[in-house]
Amino acid sequence: MVSKFSDFGNIILNTDSYKHSHHVLYPPGTEYVSSYVESRGGPFPAHLFVGLQAFIKEYLLKPITIEDIDEAEIVTRQHKIPFNRDGWLGILNEHDGYLPLEIEAIPEGTVLPVRNALVQVINTDPKYFWLTSFVETPLLRAIWYPTSVGTLSWLSKQIIRHALDRTSDHPEIIRDLLHDYGARGVSSQQSAALGGLAHLVNFEQTDTILGSLAAQRYYNAIAPGASGPNSEHSTMTAWGRENEAKAYANAIHKYRGWPIVVIVSDSYDLDNAVHNIFGGELKELVDNHPGTVFVRPDSGDPVQVVSDTIEGLIEHYGAIENSKGYRVLPDRIRVCQGDGITLDSLRAIYAELDRRRLAADNVYFGMGGGLLQQVNRDTLHFAQKANAVRIDGRWVDIWKSPNGVDLKASKRGRLAVRQVDGRIETVPRDAVAPEENLLQPVYRNGKLLRRWDLLDLIERSERTVPREYYAPVLPEESSAEQQPLPSAGA
Repeated sequence: MVSKFSDFGNIILNTDSYKHSHHVLYPPGTEYVSSYVESRGGPFPAHLFVGLQAFIKEYLLKPITIEDIDEAEIVTRQHKIPFNRDGWLGILNEHDGYLPLEIEAIPEGTVLPVRNALVQVINTDPKYFWLTSFVETPLLRAIWYPTSVGTLSWLSKQIIRHALDRTSDHPEIIRDLLHDYGARGVSSQQSAALGGLAHLVNFEQTDTILGSLAAQRYYNAIAPGASGPNSEHSTMTAWGRENEAKAYANAIHKYRGWPIVVIVSDSYDLDNAVHNIFGGELKELVDNHPGTVFVRPDSGDPVQVVSDTIEGLIEHYGAIENSKGYRVLPDRIRVCQGDGITLDSLRAIYAELDRRRLAADNVYFGMGGGLLQQVNRDTLHFAQKANAVRIDGRWVDIWKSPNGVDLKASKRGRLAVRQVDGRIETVPRDAVAPEENLLQPVYRNGKLLRRWDLLDLIERSERTVPREYYAPVLPEESSAEQQPLPSAGA
């Protein structure tokens, strides 16, 4: 029996059962196995790479122990699978328990086309050739999930940027406009942490505290996320329908002096809340409030509800016309939409705002399960595949190419990634000078070789990229424009 329950930190058990049977299945004389990780495609032309450093820091910078080996042997026997005890003891005794691997990666925060190698991994000791593919499960999971969330968040940012550029005088607020509401919609604390971290590359606003903790723990971030007082339905309905206005007034009073207070306003009748409560009974209170009161509709068709709410508030609070000819509410009142936000609905909401000549800075958004949970490995068709082996001193390119399934065809040979005229592409390793290869070693034999800070990731994510990377998510009427995405602050 296992003497204690595992805390899930044992890397030997952080894999698929069948991986334990593979050490005897490679050809005799195998010395090195090389594998790479890529997105094989999907609905978007490009993706934002993030998450590898968190995995390295959490799992690869601490050695395996004899207790880990003993636990793994017991569990694998119970699972009716073989166990490579000699191999793991060799890693413990010859490498002090650190995995003899080298991991190369492109810099995190890079936005690049799909179907490019993001990571390449190889064993550093020929005795442990089987280790490269053994770590596929945790390594792939550590990359596909945060990269998929980070990509979704980044694409949302491009929709928002486009709307701000077209209708607003305040493009500098972009990092505040999409709030992470996804913590309760994910399957685990780890998912909340990694997905929340990925979102923070693009936006500052979050209610996913674990994402901020991950950014601090793994990417040396300082104050990576922010939120503010925000009511929920229980804090409103507890007052009873007859006291709805008092519930709103209480929130405004209690958080006087805070920059914002968000008040969920659809518990009963949103139209009544907009016109009779915020627009009537509480108007003087809002007018004299030193911060910004956000009216939060949380039901109905978000495309119509957002514009209707803004126009309803304009009836009572007025609006200014900005330099681009769009109407903007006074700073003391705004709208926050936290329900039903997806790439499609975000694009449609801005199109409706544009149609009504309402500026994009009238509304801030929250995105929940659609941000952190409605992705899977096949969203961007992530895979790790072996691309080369060295047998008896000779390198051999290997690949898979199933008949009739182009998506699953893999790359062959040791790889490099280069940038030519602003375009990133994956090529054979010997086609690129080492200093031009974007795949650089980040881990080797228990040591972190490169450390990325969250600010590094943010800076890379905001670099100019070809418009084709994000054009499919923009409104159709703008797809013919050929201007590149401006760098932040340009």
